[in-house]
Amino acid sequence: MKAIYLVKKGAASSAFEFREVAKPVPAEDEVVIKVEYTGLNFADTLARKGMYRDAPPMPCVLGYDVSGTIESVGSKVDTLKPGDRVTSFTHFGGYAEYAVTKAMGAVKIPNELDGAAATALTTQFGTAYYCAAETTTLHEGDKVLIHAAAGGVGTALVQFALYKKCIVFATAGSDEKIEILKKAGVQYPINYRKENYIDIIKQNTKGKGVDVIFESLGGKYFKDGLKLLNSGGRIICIGAAEMSNSSSIFHQIKTGLAFGIYHPAQFIIPSKSIIGVNMLRISEDKPMVLKRCLDGVMKLYNEGVFKPFAGKIFPAAEIAKAHEFIESRASVGKVVIKW
Repeated sequence: MKAIYLVKKGAASSAFEFREVAKPVPAEDEVVIKVEYTGLNFADTLARKGMYRDAPPMPCVLGYDVSGTIESVGSKVDTLKPGDRVTSFTHFGGYAEYAVTKAMGAVKIPNELDGAAATALTTQFGTAYYCAAETTTLHEGDKVLIHAAAGGVGTALVQFALYKKCIVFATAGSDEKIEILKKAGVQYPINYRKENYIDIIKQNTKGKGVDVIFESLGGKYFKDGLKLLNSGGRIICIGAAEMSNSSSIFHQIKTGLAFGIYHPAQFIIPSKSIIGVNMLRISEDKPMVLKRCLDGVMKLYNEGVFKPFAGKIFPAAEIAKAHEFIESRASVGKVVIKW
């Protein structure tokens, strides 16, 4: 089978190499999937740049999610069988024609669900579900700020927050993305390149701020977010995209310092919370939590709440172009490669 190996840090154009390798054999609790689509995630680009500490050492095969058909199952797997259509969290190894993963990380998908869109249900929608249904509880009328709201995780968070009848402030960086957010029903879509989201939130909350922030940018956005939290507010950190704008050590230090330095008393008195999320660690250490999230995602998909969609599909041979497209921040929805 073919697999795409990360062999060099840096530019996408020179980072990857296609190799012929043996088809994986499942362990007793694993399944092998004949991959139709491999999903790409922003974390892939960080791993390629050497900025994702959980990535395996090179040469390695990236890829956190795939969709396709079960090829074979381990001796103790009784929930899936060969021929089942699935989408799966792969914990690396997804950039290949066949991928092996724990059976708990795979979930059946209906025949009518497009395979490209289905890849979003694991990493993106699974992350959103964990953030919004496991780490916190959203209530009707809660004021919620979602950064990068037209991206993969952002789209899922928007859909979930609106389902919970929250008042949503959502940021994005283009008029096209703002139109998408408006059509989704977002009450306050904000083009952060043209408008001051902090002022808009203060004006529309009578200065009280928001109850929950889903923060994926880091740096000053995190620091500003803490100031925007109302009493009892929570900020759920799911990334630090600002760190990836440059590989310069000086940029990393500057962005890191922009987070600020804090003491627990600063959160006890106003009753505020910071919650960090890394779904890779959850999948490793809490497989039952991952399964609960995937089951919850599929339930909401079947109820029409979650509506994943593929933003752009690249042939597997164009993996470098797919990475460059994600880094351009022009993507909307899920970006995938097709085998």
